[in-house]
Amino acid sequence: MGVVARRTALTAAVLGAGSAALAGCGSPLDPRGGEGGDGAIALSVATNAVAGGKNADEAEWIERWVIPRFVAQQRAEGVDVRVEFQPSGVDDEQYKTKLALDLKAQAGPDVMALDGIWLGEFAQAEYIRPLREVAGSGVADWSGWRQISPKVRSLARFEGKLYGIPAGTDARVLYFHKPLFRRAGLPADWQPASWQDILDAARTLKRLDGVTPLQINAGTAMGEATTMQGVLPLLTGAGGRIAEGDRWYGDTPELRAVLGFYRDVYRHGLGDPRLQQEAKGRDKSFEQFAEGRLGILAEGDYFWRDVISPGTGTAPMKRRDNDVGYALVPARARHEGIGGRDHVSLSGGAVHVLNPNTRHPRQAFALLTALHSARALRARLGDAAMITERDDVNDTVLEKDPMLRFCADKALPVTSFRPPLAAYTAVSLALQEATARVVAGREPDHVARAYRKDLEEVLGGSDHIIG
Repeated sequence: MGVVARRTALTAAVLGAGSAALAGCGSPLDPRGGEGGDGAIALSVATNAVAGGKNADEAEWIERWVIPRFVAQQRAEGVDVRVEFQPSGVDDEQYKTKLALDLKAQAGPDVMALDGIWLGEFAQAEYIRPLREVAGSGVADWSGWRQISPKVRSLARFEGKLYGIPAGTDARVLYFHKPLFRRAGLPADWQPASWQDILDAARTLKRLDGVTPLQINAGTAMGEATTMQGVLPLLTGAGGRIAEGDRWYGDTPELRAVLGFYRDVYRHGLGDPRLQQEAKGRDKSFEQFAEGRLGILAEGDYFWRDVISPGTGTAPMKRRDNDVGYALVPARARHEGIGGRDHVSLSGGAVHVLNPNTRHPRQAFALLTALHSARALRARLGDAAMITERDDVNDTVLEKDPMLRFCADKALPVTSFRPPLAAYTAVSLALQEATARVVAGREPDHVARAYRKDLEEVLGGSDHIIG
């Protein structure tokens, strides 16, 4: 199946969903946010989470903690409010289409969660509007903005306008297995300053029997992990971008440099090409790292929190804090990263936005900010540590986790975000296919030219392609 056949676009999804799907999303004649039967203001909030299922902790937090306290707070201020949580536990594309159908019909929840890469797509379809246009100038008065850095806030921006509040974020780094580094004679405080430093360390690790030196995700089996953990951090490290405005970069020197790095890794036995073709290849790379059979791994902070966590991880490491090192992703060489940076990262996350059709924008904004209060975020995390959108919360919850503190303090200031454009998913797939071709043995220059042709297919021509 080609790239075009597999691409998704919001407009096509909405048109193709049909009237039957629309009927399942609530009537356009009865949008959420009206008056309750008892005269109370009726609000609703929706995320792709459901108790007992997908993202269950988020669903339970909203239903059991956020909503009761918000209702009580509003009552104390003389406002009678009823809030309904609208759960979902479906594939992200199904959730996305459902919201789009609702918004197209001028219905839907008052507050909703969108993946950050959907933001521009929904904005261009005019399904959402800038936060200030919906809730008024009072938006700027929310005290929480002072705790959300401009870098993280950019996750909720499109074409210079703020559409919502970021709902957490993450970062990409390099992990390295300290016992393997010791055996290979590499430093336990390894901090590579260039791509060459990574390759040199991998070549040294290659001398160890039964060890895969380096895992940089590649191919389509890895899905978006290839783009997020591999291609885009490397691309920004070479000083390149995937897009600018609504134009996409094609066959550029920076992309060729990225593909050349993949060639150096997989053609010279520094990475295992078989992992890139297996459906469970990413999970296998996690297991290999945890078992001391993989030396260097490019991953997000999710790997630290949820995969190798000593007590709860899917591939737990009892001595994680002693045996796992971490480093920033270096630029190709000093000052060669995007904006002249020496190091780079890549981040993602969700955004909470308001329905432009809400009947109660002031109360809807109050509910939106309630989801992002310091107290609410601390309640959601409990004893767990995770990077949130708020600096004050991070100062508290990351205090006992040096690795996540490192991500918040060192990686986020040099991070980039994926473009929130409709074509991104298809472009990402084309990048994944490009890496697969290099791993299979094709030359980077030929692959870069083929990638540009894929872009023409994805975008319907070359009008929106640079290079």
